Amino acid sequence: MISPVLSDIAIAAADADMSPVLPYVREIGSGPEVVCIHCNASSSAQWRALADLISAKHRVLTPDLYGSGKSPDWHSDREITLLDEVKFLEPVLRSCRGDSLTLVGHSHGAVVAMLAALQDPRRVRALILYEPTLFALVDALHPPPNGVDGIRDAVTAAAAALDAGDRVAAAKRFVDFWSGDGTWDATSADRKPAIARSVVNVRRWGHALFTERTPLEAFTRLGMPTLYMLGGRSPESAQAVAKVLLPVLPNARVIRFPELGHMGPITHPEVVNGAIVRFLGETVRLA
Repeated sequence: MISPVLSDIAIAAADADMSPVLPYVREIGSGPEVVCIHCNASSSAQWRALADLISAKHRVLTPDLYGSGKSPDWHSDREITLLDEVKFLEPVLRSCRGDSLTLVGHSHGAVVAMLAALQDPRRVRALILYEPTLFALVDALHPPPNGVDGIRDAVTAAAAALDAGDRVAAAKRFVDFWSGDGTWDATSADRKPAIARSVVNVRRWGHALFTERTPLEAFTRLGMPTLYMLGGRSPESAQAVAKVLLPVLPNARVIRFPELGHMGPITHPEVVNGAIVRFLGETVRLA
């Protein structure tokens, strides 16, 4: 077996009214393509173990979204949207061949994956999602108060902490909402600075996820095999999206991990990656 060759590549993505910007992408392996998209307050590094695990059979591309990892920050005064994130990744997706592409996403990254698939469903062989957080779907169907008020309040509190100049308090509020009280205090000191730096974007994350205009019925077009993973200990805000979204996905298989939370791909990668590997093997055989 030939060992996969690791390379770091930068792919240009052009905005119609802006100068070209360069997302950072890690590429490893060869074969049918898998593009893995990370969650907020994270980077492409969260998928490193998965990429290494499947690179013998797949070409794996793990990009950094705007303002994450080694990618540049959002380059406009205009509020960023989820479709801006999709456009940023479009050259990465175009580098994939035919209909061999599998999109993997976690949380915010899972929403970007779904919207990218909607742009051209024919090129996407499969979708693998861990708790997509498209809160706008819940608001559209059930106006507040509703199941996503928890994250709405957490974003407001974190933004207030940022306005007061306290990034650490903002990070603590955001991290503890998703992972449980005390998680921030238990986080290793070497990881905290990067998380605190990323949380300066919490207001724009919330804006993108709460104001996305793609209607619920659009997701009926995602007929490819879809793996939808849920953590039994995840906040109601993630569960509320699943209750709205799952009934309209035509070909979704649901896996529930009773002992995992919203950050399962990071806290328990061996469990989540195992499910992903099994699903990839099945979709490859069906292709």
